[in-house]
Amino acid sequence: MIKYIVILLYILSALSVSAQSRSELEASRKKTLEEIAFVDNLIKETARQKSSGINDIRIIGNKLTLRESVINGMRQEVELLTERIEINELAVSLMEKDLETLKTEYALTIINSYKSSKGYPVLAYVLSAKDFNQGYKRVRYLQQVAQFRRNEAETIAGLKKEISIVKDKMEIDLDNVSQLKSNEERQKILLQEEQEKKKKMVNTLGSKEKQLKIELEEKKRIAQKIEAEIARIIEEERKRSVNTGITPEMKLIGENFEENKGRLPWPVEKGIVTSKFGPQKHPILNYVSENNIGIEITCYGKTMVRAVFKGQISKIFAIQGANTSIILRHGKYFTVYQNLINIRVKQGDMVDIKDTLGEIYSESDNGNKSILKFMIFLDTGKSEPVKVDPEQWITKK
Repeated sequence: MIKYIVILLYILSALSVSAQSRSELEASRKKTLEEIAFVDNLIKETARQKSSGINDIRIIGNKLTLRESVINGMRQEVELLTERIEINELAVSLMEKDLETLKTEYALTIINSYKSSKGYPVLAYVLSAKDFNQGYKRVRYLQQVAQFRRNEAETIAGLKKEISIVKDKMEIDLDNVSQLKSNEERQKILLQEEQEKKKKMVNTLGSKEKQLKIELEEKKRIAQKIEAEIARIIEEERKRSVNTGITPEMKLIGENFEENKGRLPWPVEKGIVTSKFGPQKHPILNYVSENNIGIEITCYGKTMVRAVFKGQISKIFAIQGANTSIILRHGKYFTVYQNLINIRVKQGDMVDIKDTLGEIYSESDNGNKSILKFMIFLDTGKSEPVKVDPEQWITKK
C-alpha cells in the first residue's frame, strides 16, 4: 500500500507539471494567433489597394514564422498530452492491481471473521477473559479489527473513484489530441497557401529590380544621415558632460536602463517587427544585403509612439524622406524614434516611461501602414557610438 501511495504521488506530480506546461503552451498559442490576426489585417489593407512592396513581403514572412510557431506549439501540446495519457494508463494499471489485492485481502478478513465468530461468539470471547484488564484488551482488539475493515472498505471505494476520475481525464485528453491534430493539419494547409502567396509576391516584385535598387539606395541615404546626426548629437552631449559633468539623476537613469535589458516596453502598443537589426539578406535581390542600424516596427493606422524608458529629449530633427526623428537620452544610452509626425514633446523635456512622443506617419497609399524605425545607441566614450539590437532590450512577445 505504501508503494502504491509513493508511486501515485510521483505520477500526480508529473501530471501537475504536464498540466502547467500545457497551459503555458495554450497561452502562447492564443497570443500568437492574435498576432496572426493583426498581420492578416495589414495584408488585407494592402490587398484592398492592390499594391505591395518589400515591407509587405516582410509582413507575410513574419506571418509564416508565426504560423510555424503555432504548428510547433500544437505538436508540443500533442506530445505532452500523449505523455500524460501514458502516465494515466500506468496510474490506472497500478491502482487496479492494488484494488484487486485490497478486495482479496478484505474478503479474507470477512471470511475469517465470520468463521471465528461462528465457533466462538464475540461476547463469549470477551467474557471468557481471566480478568478485567484482559477483557478490556480484547474489546480494544475487536474495535481495531472493525476499524481496519471500515478503513479497507473506504480505501477500496476511494480507489474505485480515483480510477474512474483518471479514466475520464484520459478520455478528455484523447479528444484534445484528436482536435489538436485536426487543427494542426488546417494550420499546415494555411501555411502552404501563405508560402505560395509570398512566392508570387516575390516573383512580381522581382521584375521591378531597378525600382527596388533606387528604394534601397534612398533607404541607405536616410540611414547614413540619421547615423551621422546621432553621432554628432552624442558627441555634443559628451562634450557638455565633460564641462558640466553628468547629473546624478541621469547617471541613475542610465544604470536603471541597463538593468532593464529585455524588459523595456515596446515603443508602440501593437505592432510587428518587419525588419531586424544588423546584416539582413534582401527579400528580393538575392545578391544584396542590408545592414540595419535599428529595427522597423510595422503598425496599422494612427499609431502613437511612446518612450521605452524615462529620460530627456536630446534632439528633435527632420530628414527629407524620413519625417521627424526624436533622440531620447537615458544616461549613456540613447533611444531613437524615426518617421514621426505630430510631435508631442520639445527638446530638453524630461519624459517618463510610456509617455507619448508623437505619431507614426501613416502611408495612405500603402494600406495605411505606419512604420516606426527604432534604434538604440550606447555612448562608450569613444569617437563612434555603439549600435545595439533593440529586440534584445524590449520585452519578448
